[in-house]
Amino acid sequence: MSSLIRTEGLTRIYRMGTVEVRALDGISFEVKEGEVLCIWGRSGSGKTTLLNLLGCLDRPTGGKIFLEDKELTSLSERELPFIRRRGFGFIFSPFNLISHMTALENVALPLKYSKIPLKDRKARALNELCRLGLDKRVHFYPGQLSGGELQRVSIARALVTRPRIVLADEPTGLLDSRTAGEFATLIRESNKTLGQTILFVSHDEILRDIAHRVLVLQDGRIERNTK
Repeated sequence: MSSLIRTEGLTRIYRMGTVEVRALDGISFEVKEGEVLCIWGRSGSGKTTLLNLLGCLDRPTGGKIFLEDKELTSLSERELPFIRRRGFGFIFSPFNLISHMTALENVALPLKYSKIPLKDRKARALNELCRLGLDKRVHFYPGQLSGGELQRVSIARALVTRPRIVLADEPTGLLDSRTAGEFATLIRESNKTLGQTILFVSHDEILRDIAHRVLVLQDGRIERNTK
């Protein structure tokens, strides 16, 4: 597998008054095309910060991020949204769903930017929701859904565009063990059939066990990088 994502000396520092918090401290690693990577570590270890930087949702204080040969850290604010829309699918925590849109409309929304006809957008969104057991909730609004259902809508929205890279922050955090297992199966299928590269932050052993590799962070540094 060829290298898809690579970081060099990645650092992220937050300043709160006179206090400096070094969330990431010189991280260098790479992710292969088609790899499933689990980012593991205690709360405050820098996991979510790393995921946000890789997805161009935040900028590093220092270091570089490469997507193949393109240096993402050198792109302008105008260029970054195009990279995010074309290459990434995000499973957020919290979910960032639009409250006045139904589950179906929320999932179909990312397809609008690809200029896919409305009928096809709805069909693809419905298929993803059904795959996640939400066929009876497609016309419900976020305020009418449980936490687990909201999580599954967020997952469907991330996968509906068939993104090259999926970034997920605790994707099974609000799911029961059965649904978490179904999500793990879905991730394996997406990886195998679509060749998607998948990076997720998780404390869930069900997800850790399906990963090709586990990147363990501690205090903003890589503690272990294991198969």
